[in-house]
Amino acid sequence: MELFNRPRLAMAIIPALFLAILIEALFYPRVRGRPYPWREGALSIVIGIGHGLAGFINQAIVVAILAAAAWHYRLATIPMGHWWSWLILLFLEELAYYWYHRAAHQVRLLWATHSVHHSPNELTLTAAYRLAWTPVLSLSWIFFLPIIWIGFDPRWVFGLLALNLAYQFWLHTTLVPRLGFLEGVLNTPSAHRVHHGSNAEYLDRNFGGIVLLFDRLFGTYRPEDPAIPLIYGLVSPAVTENPLKIVYGEFFRLIRDLWRAASWGERGRLLFKPPGWQPRIAD
Repeated sequence: MELFNRPRLAMAIIPALFLAILIEALFYPRVRGRPYPWREGALSIVIGIGHGLAGFINQAIVVAILAAAAWHYRLATIPMGHWWSWLILLFLEELAYYWYHRAAHQVRLLWATHSVHHSPNELTLTAAYRLAWTPVLSLSWIFFLPIIWIGFDPRWVFGLLALNLAYQFWLHTTLVPRLGFLEGVLNTPSAHRVHHGSNAEYLDRNFGGIVLLFDRLFGTYRPEDPAIPLIYGLVSPAVTENPLKIVYGEFFRLIRDLWRAASWGERGRLLFKPPGWQPRIAD
């Protein structure tokens, strides 16, 4: 069975992405009053290329093996010729993405992968593709396999996920203002700026992909406040331009903490507690 190939889709739309980045770079100094962060952007592109290469491994392990197994043992086969099938699939996709994204911020093992995306200290369109080289270890696939298991074809599940991620490209900019009545309904650049903020007021907010339905439902929605200037990047900002340190730095810190832990119980908590948790300051 031929499954949806996200890397192939990414390659097909690369020219449009680079055109958008160039347009942003043209207007950035006029709107922001400072030069466009070319070095930061170039670093994001380099890391994005590495992610694309690693994506083939993720494709082979997750899609070709695990998704195929979930589809083989599915509970039913849901036909996609009805409007309600698409509505249910869209609902389940957004629900799965919300909980994956929230877990990626609140479980340190998952954060070790996802933190790469939050490492840019400037938010530009290039940041959309500063993605980790360890997508298998992100465990995102765990949240989407149940959708396949209940009867949705993997091609549609991963296809809609790819469209969800493609939609999020335009969210990574500071040049688009708030969008009126769409705020709090759709994921907008303003809402996603909040998500990338490292201010205490903005941490762990706005996890939705295309819509913010589940952020509203589970209390994680936060609008951008003009009175609170956004600070982008990690709580402990990345100060290196070495892509290897950015991509693997959090994993090395996690391994160091696991090695120093006094017990297996502490090691388990270090893996699954939120980033920043340490045994000495445990509850």
